Amino acid sequence: MMDLIGQAGPADADLIKDVSEATFMQDVVEASQDVPVIVDFWAPWCGPCKTLGPQLEAAVTAAKGAVKMAKVNVDEAQMIAGQLQVQSIPTVYAFYKGQPIDGFQGAVPQSEINAFVERAIQAGGGTSPADDLNAAVEAAEEMLGEGAAEDAAQTFAAILGEDPNHAAAYGGLVRAHIALDDLEQAEAILNGAPAEISKAPELDAAAAQLELAKQAADAGPLADLEAAVAADENDHQARFDLAQAMYAAGDGEGAVDHLLTIFRKDREWNDGAAKAQLFTIFDALKPEDPVALNGRRKLSSMIFA
Repeated sequence: MMDLIGQAGPADADLIKDVSEATFMQDVVEASQDVPVIVDFWAPWCGPCKTLGPQLEAAVTAAKGAVKMAKVNVDEAQMIAGQLQVQSIPTVYAFYKGQPIDGFQGAVPQSEINAFVERAIQAGGGTSPADDLNAAVEAAEEMLGEGAAEDAAQTFAAILGEDPNHAAAYGGLVRAHIALDDLEQAEAILNGAPAEISKAPELDAAAAQLELAKQAADAGPLADLEAAVAADENDHQARFDLAQAMYAAGDGEGAVDHLLTIFRKDREWNDGAAKAQLFTIFDALKPEDPVALNGRRKLSSMIFA
């Protein structure tokens, strides 16, 4: 599979080392002149260290060379521990340019460890794999916006090969298949989303777009629906169907206007179908989209009038 984040980093043996007092200068102070070094002060008798150490190693390994890690057994490196005022363990420092730049004590959640490593990478002027994957997502979004849905789908799939829980890539893959008019595959991908990201905004947006795409397949002829609304402005079903057809034809603003008209005339019509459809459209659009912004504002003014 395509490597989205460049060449692989050094082997784990180069990334993660057991460091003694004799090698601390070389493996931490000198090594940190080029790349940040995470230093884990631990001891064999320390229970929390046995949990934190592997978590740190996982985060450093995932960074693929953007940081390194030094493991210091305080029982065997008491002088170094004393110089750095390590009073309890586990204690973790990030070194860059020979100096400690960040640190924490005690066992912390994996999310905090990842954030700590990310800060060290940024301090060293590097980019993390997460940054590179996000850049790949942006590139895939550009492909999708330019109509290259097949290329976008392949790129989103490659990103998910690197990070199966990347919500933006997952939502993008669903939307790429919608653009390819492969709604069954889009729905299958959406239904197969990992539980960790199933409620992510990116997947909610993709689900809304999928719902609108299904509606578009059943949308009636615009001219006939426009005539029906013109003949009876209180024919809410005809207006609702017209809104669906207009959205399918690319006129989101017109669709929102007709749905707002239904809501203004009879907000409880068809169990509040107009309001529900408005929220489906808003969810499908980007938050900063003018159609969503203006539509939400107008709807709110009607609700709280």
